[in-house]
Amino acid sequence: MKAFNTFDAELRRNLLILFTAGLLFWSSLASLLPTLPLYIQDVGASKQQIGIVMGSFAIGLLLFRSMLGRLADERSRKIVLLIGTIVVAIAPFGYLAFTSIPLLILVRIFHGISLAAFTTGYSALVADLAPPESRGEIISYMSLTSPIGLAIGPALGGYLEATSGYAALFLVSAELGFAAFLCTLQIPNPPIHKGQVESNNSKFWQILGSPRVRVPAVVMLLVGLVIGAVHTFVSLFIKSTGVDLNAGLFFTAAALSSFILRLFTGRASDRLGRGLFITFGIFCYGLSSLILWQANSAIAFLFAAIIEGCGGGTMFSMITTMMADRSLPQERGRIFAICIAGFDLGIAIAAPLLGSIAEQVGYRNMFGYCAVLTFLALIIFLTQSSKDLRNSLRFALGRAPDVYALKKI
Repeated sequence: MKAFNTFDAELRRNLLILFTAGLLFWSSLASLLPTLPLYIQDVGASKQQIGIVMGSFAIGLLLFRSMLGRLADERSRKIVLLIGTIVVAIAPFGYLAFTSIPLLILVRIFHGISLAAFTTGYSALVADLAPPESRGEIISYMSLTSPIGLAIGPALGGYLEATSGYAALFLVSAELGFAAFLCTLQIPNPPIHKGQVESNNSKFWQILGSPRVRVPAVVMLLVGLVIGAVHTFVSLFIKSTGVDLNAGLFFTAAALSSFILRLFTGRASDRLGRGLFITFGIFCYGLSSLILWQANSAIAFLFAAIIEGCGGGTMFSMITTMMADRSLPQERGRIFAICIAGFDLGIAIAAPLLGSIAEQVGYRNMFGYCAVLTFLALIIFLTQSSKDLRNSLRFALGRAPDVYALKKI
C-alpha cells in the first residue's frame, strides 16, 4: 500500500471512509444471501417462486443502472452513493413486513437498485480520487470491500438466523446499511466536471457502440453468464455428485483467493498494463469451468473455486480500471454503468438459460458449455480489445499500451 503513504491526509481520510462504507454495504447485502431463500421458503413459496423472487433483484439492476450512471455524471457521485445506502438500509424491513410473493418480488426489485447505485457511484468516485499513475493499485485495494463483505456477511447472516431469528437478521442488515449511509455523508461532495459536458452527453447506444466500451461489455456479459451459473448451480452440482463437501467452502475458497490476488495485481497493472491481467482473469474463469466439468472430488471442487477466485481477483478490478483509463470524468458514471450492465444482464439470464441446458444435459455438461462461453470471451478480448488484431493481441498480452486510454485524466 505504498501509494497511500504518498497521499495527503484528506485524500487518505476520504478513501478510508469510502472503504468503510463499501465494507458495511457489502456486509449488509451479503448477510441475506444464504438466508433470504430460506425465509421465502418459510413463508410458503415453492422452489420456482423462490427463484423468481431472488432473480427479481436483477430487474432493479438492469432498469436503473444506466439512469443512475447519468445521475452520477450530471449531479454527483455522492448522491448516487447515498441512494444505494438508503435503499440497502430500507429493503430488509420490506422483507419483514410482507409475506406475499408479489410484494416480495417488488421488494427484491427495489433492493436491486441499491447495488446498481452503490457500485456505480463507488467505482466512479474511487477512479476520480485515485491519481492516474497509481489508479490500478488504488482501485484494486478499494475493491477489496466486495470479497471481505461477501466473507463477513453470509457468516453473520447465517449466525443471526440460526440464533435469533429473521427479525434480528433483517434488523442487523438494515443497521449495517444505515451505518454505510452515515459514512457516505462524511465524504465531501466532489465537484462536477463541467467541461465538455454537452459534447459528451452521449446516449446509451452511442456509448455502447463505441469499441472502447462495447468489447468490455460483451466480455462482462459472457463472464456474467458463467458466474451466474456457478452461483446458482454449483451447490446443487456438488450435492448431485455425492462428494462430501460443504458448498459454502467453495465460495469461501473463491473469496480468499480473490482477496489475495487483489493485493498484488493492481500495483502490477500500473506498470504492466491492464490487458495482461484481464486476459489472465478470463482464462481463470474458463479453466475453473473446465475443472468443474471434470470434478469428482472435494479437492477438485476446491481447486476450481480457487482458480475462479483468481479470475475474480483480477478481471473485475482491472476492467474497472481500464474503463477509468478510457473515460473522461464527466462521462465516467455512464461508462461504468453501461459496462457493468453487461455483467448484470449475464447474471440475470444465467439461471433460466443455463438452467434449461442443465435440464437437458445435466449440471456437469452445463459447466462444459460455461467453459466454451468463457473461452469465447477470451478470444473476443484477444482479438478485439484494441483498434486492430495486432494491437489487440499485444495489449491483451501486456506488450503494448491501451490505445483507447486517455492520458493523465
